[in-house]
Amino acid sequence: MFELTQTHPDVNVLAEEYVRLLGYPRSWELTGRAAELAAEALGWFAEHGRPWIYARYIPIEGARFGSSRLQKTLDQAGADGAILAAVSAGPELEQQSRRLWQEDKPDEYFFLEVFGSAVVEHLNTTLGAALCAWADGRGRAVLPHYSPGYPEWDIAEQPQLLARIMEGKRALPGALDVLESGALRPQKSLLAVFGLTRHVDRVRRLTELSPCANCSFTPCQYRRYSVNAKALERWSRERLALERCEDGAIEARFRYDGTTCTNMGHPLAFDYTVKLGPRQAGYPILEQQCSPAPGDRGHTMMCGYLDHGAELMAAIQHEKPLTGQRLDGVLSWPHAAYAAGCYCDAAARQHKWGLVLETIYYALENSCGAG
Repeated sequence: MFELTQTHPDVNVLAEEYVRLLGYPRSWELTGRAAELAAEALGWFAEHGRPWIYARYIPIEGARFGSSRLQKTLDQAGADGAILAAVSAGPELEQQSRRLWQEDKPDEYFFLEVFGSAVVEHLNTTLGAALCAWADGRGRAVLPHYSPGYPEWDIAEQPQLLARIMEGKRALPGALDVLESGALRPQKSLLAVFGLTRHVDRVRRLTELSPCANCSFTPCQYRRYSVNAKALERWSRERLALERCEDGAIEARFRYDGTTCTNMGHPLAFDYTVKLGPRQAGYPILEQQCSPAPGDRGHTMMCGYLDHGAELMAAIQHEKPLTGQRLDGVLSWPHAAYAAGCYCDAAARQHKWGLVLETIYYALENSCGAG
């Protein structure tokens, strides 16, 4: 039903993912010696690395896995199939890492080792995106992957999973063995199980079943949100009110609390109202409105208001991004990630509209707060 073999997969590891695995703070930019070491690791792998991916479908009727947590997830989602997968950065990286250590080059060793881990994460993530594309066209949903060594799945069961992956195959695209300890060789490899279900509604209702909630593959067209699903869930409960109209339309009201970027960070509050068409039409955005909350004075302390008060407020009132489009269009809307709490800059205002519309979309998908 499905089998995938890739011997030259694209390995475009996101810089922020590599930096995260190196142990630096979020948004850290490598400079100096660290930047040189990272560039060396990337350059070496681009020339010498031999990564690969293999995945195949199995029906799971009557099949059981050694993980109680995985089995619970499959049962909860009504899964009727699974994709068994193996990915590897290849033995070349492991051999080069060992060589660097023996040559007393611990820094070079560390940066290449960590890059190998980033490669494995990237391969598994891009595989997940490919599976989402395949499953979406067949009315199915892909569950988050699970692997031996994760909670409630003993790593000693790696040999059984590898044997299952290789059933009917003479060899994988690259060398892969399991040691007595359960560790894989090459070390920078991963075995995984992705559940499949036709009950797409269950995956949408239960965020722990959605692979997109924790997915780091930002270019993916199936990625649901630009912010953490936990934040969206909290905003759905605390900041959003939904009211269903008799004609099937929905009125959404969202309260945004922020601060000015100058003047000691005065608190400010804005109210958003959005009117949507019915679900069967894809929740088209009919009306949008943003204005200061009743009684708010914080907006008058924004530097943009102090300099160009009337113009700024007119711009806020005039901007109605995505009006006339389906609500799910916000998931692919290329608005900037902008952390400022004020409304002085157009990019900051777009970012806030993105948060509002994503929260509404999340709430409707998960039936949160609808009256």
